Parts: sequence; C-alpha cells; structure tokens
Amino acid sequence: MATFRGTVRKSALEGGFWELVADDGEHYPLSGGDDGLHKDGARVEIDGKIDKGAMGIGMTGPTLAVKSYKKI
Repeated sequence: MATFRGTVRKSALEGGFWELVADDGEHYPLSGGDDGLHKDGARVEIDGKIDKGAMGIGMTGPTLAVKSYKKI
C-alpha cells in the first residue's frame, strides 16, 4: 500500500469517471471511495494501491484502488 496526494477531478471522458490528479502530475482513475471522496476539486490524501489488472474506460493512467482517504 502507498499514499497518494492530489486533487480529485471528475473527467467527462467516455461518460465520466473520478480520478486523482496527483501532486506529481500523474492521473489515476479511482476505484472505490464514497460520496465524500467524489467531490470535484477536493484536496485529498489516499491510502491505496495501483491495480495493474484493472480495466477501465478512462485510459488516463493506472487505476488507484482506494483503501482509505482523508481531506487535506
């Protein structure tokens, strides 16, 4: 498990999905989380792991499986 920091964004690509735009510029489509996490513009710290086997429509980066998060 690792910690990722960044800003949550709603992508309009292919019907829409939530992603983390990390502080290092990487984009991670989010798997998991709840309505508290899915707020466009929210600054968060996410504990989770990259799910290399996940398939998705986003294709903006590897999927981040959310274990827990907190707003920062």
